[in-house]
Amino acid sequence: MYKVKETIIVEGVYDKIKLSRFIDAVIITTSGFSVFSDKRILDSIKKMADETGVVILTDSDSAGFKIRNYIKQSLDKDKVKHAYVPDIHGKEKRKRAPGKEGLLGVEGISDDIILAALKKAGCVIDGSAETPKQGRKITKADLYAAGLSGGAGSREKRNALALSLGIPMKISANMLIDILNRLLNYDEFCEIIQNIDEKPE
Repeated sequence: MYKVKETIIVEGVYDKIKLSRFIDAVIITTSGFSVFSDKRILDSIKKMADETGVVILTDSDSAGFKIRNYIKQSLDKDKVKHAYVPDIHGKEKRKRAPGKEGLLGVEGISDDIILAALKKAGCVIDGSAETPKQGRKITKADLYAAGLSGGAGSREKRNALALSLGIPMKISANMLIDILNRLLNYDEFCEIIQNIDEKPE
């Protein structure tokens, strides 16, 4: 069992069961969209944000991002971390058909990928955490200069970057900046962009 200091926020009970098999942490479910209408769920999340900090680990589909953004806007920025699972197409074993967007939810993602996502988010696991990369920060201007925003083909290039980093393609520019600065220094960012540019179409 991996002991995680932060309280983990997931969407459903099956996500919680999945994580509880290999992670020792407080885990709160949003009961899907119930977090929008049930004040008690958000109050619990706010309480744990004050006590332990929280990490949001929702699915990589549109619904997961709506839930993530709602919770994020309700909490102090310094008390919330974001763990992302990559876009992996498939269907959970217990379901008859894939979800609307055809992506695996947290419950269908492998333990290793979930653990890596929590580490990338900067969670304290078994008493230690990965620290953000040191050196020059990556900026929005760098994204623009690299062709990742504001130009023809920028979405495709952003998607290729997301794929190479194992993060969802729906990630916003602000969240992309945040995760890039946690995972990469500026030189590593430039190297990844060069590799993407050199790949054949």
